[in-house]
Amino acid sequence: MTVKNTTRKDVDSITPIVTSEMLRSFDISGPRYTSYPTADRFVEAFTDDAYKIALDQRRLGGRVHPLSIYVHIPFCESLCFFCACNKIVTKHHERSAEYLEYLSREIDLHVAHLGKGQIISQLHLGGGSPTFFSDDELVELMAMLKRSFVLAPGGEYSIEVDPRTVDDKRLTHLAELGFNRLSFGVQDFDEEVQKAVHRIQPAEQVFSLMKTARRLKFDSVNVDLIYGLPKQTPDSFARTLAQIVELRPDRIALYAYAHLPERFKPQRRISEYELPAAQAKISMLSEALTAFLKAGYVYVGMDHFALPEDDLAIAKRQGRLHRNFQGYSTQPDCDLISLGVSAIGRVGATYSQNAKTLDEYYEYLDLGRFPVVRGLALSHDDLVRRAVIMAIMCQGELQYESIEIAYMIDFKEYFSSTWDALIILEKSGLLEMDDSGIQVTNRGWFFVRAIAMLFDRYLQTDRNRARFSKII
Repeated sequence: MTVKNTTRKDVDSITPIVTSEMLRSFDISGPRYTSYPTADRFVEAFTDDAYKIALDQRRLGGRVHPLSIYVHIPFCESLCFFCACNKIVTKHHERSAEYLEYLSREIDLHVAHLGKGQIISQLHLGGGSPTFFSDDELVELMAMLKRSFVLAPGGEYSIEVDPRTVDDKRLTHLAELGFNRLSFGVQDFDEEVQKAVHRIQPAEQVFSLMKTARRLKFDSVNVDLIYGLPKQTPDSFARTLAQIVELRPDRIALYAYAHLPERFKPQRRISEYELPAAQAKISMLSEALTAFLKAGYVYVGMDHFALPEDDLAIAKRQGRLHRNFQGYSTQPDCDLISLGVSAIGRVGATYSQNAKTLDEYYEYLDLGRFPVVRGLALSHDDLVRRAVIMAIMCQGELQYESIEIAYMIDFKEYFSSTWDALIILEKSGLLEMDDSGIQVTNRGWFFVRAIAMLFDRYLQTDRNRARFSKII
């Protein structure tokens, strides 16, 4: 079974199927499944000692699969009120020099356990704002990584860019450092919305940077958008959508704003009275789906769109999509080494997260210890369910036999409690089932999180989903 791709010729058939009524019926909260189990299930009993064991097992097991590396750079010059990331707002750029020193120590600890010269096929700098670092500091960071690891030719090397912190010269510098993918944080082009979230960046600035990125031949440029922000309306967001279509990035990430001021302090500066109503949000999403599909974008899944010739769209067509803590990826399933404060990684059958504050992060490294403060060693049940959820999220199909052989289970018996709910989704047209497996339909691909949630044991026993974003 294969998932039919969303191309221009499918738009007329798909947009009526994904109606506003269906969007309303799935206006519920749920995980994004960048991992299973999700990060809220990590425990403090998983310590830096457990992490060292996982690293040593990789080395002793002679694993030759390339690594992925994520570096979290937490600093931002100004506060965006919608932000839910772990960041430090400061104008003091001298703080980044100290942070680089500690990143170097953390890299050295990894080399001591993994050995020097591990091959890296994917590198991502996120934050915060990685472009808070000066050009010289980015040179130093890349030199540190290249001294310890080998960046594979043809790998994916990406960086998140705050358009307010770069110009043509800086983009040229990023290309010279070896970055071949960019992600611009746009969110919305409307001036009133930008004022409401404290992030002013004229559309002309982003268009100019995109022109430069094209000239420099970056392999892929992504743009992040958010719907549901304060003072957004369907009409104002439609204007932003038209500008994005004109900008024509290779990839678009379209996120629903989750207003959780009790968890994220910056969001307390947003007035709930300025947030669009649920019906307005659904209208924005519906218009975005229509606009991007008509513009020729492929709906990759989970809020992500890509041009048909982009690697992400090609990977979907060929059934090679994967998911990690940065979202969808074209790279094969591989261990993820995460560096920096609050960074989350995966090694073998374990997940780990670093200390969330700079003081604690520095304290661990001063003691010569990995700054891991929590994580999880996956159980057999976790591994089974992870394989099922990732197959649904990435390939849009599940073959019972492959799971049964890999994990020595009887699929229908193992998931017997899920069957009635699956039948309901089948009647809704979101999936099809037969004796061999489950197939996500064109309609179901837009609600794939709802399908995956049925296999989440933790979620089924814990109905408090308020901590998650809406699944649409």
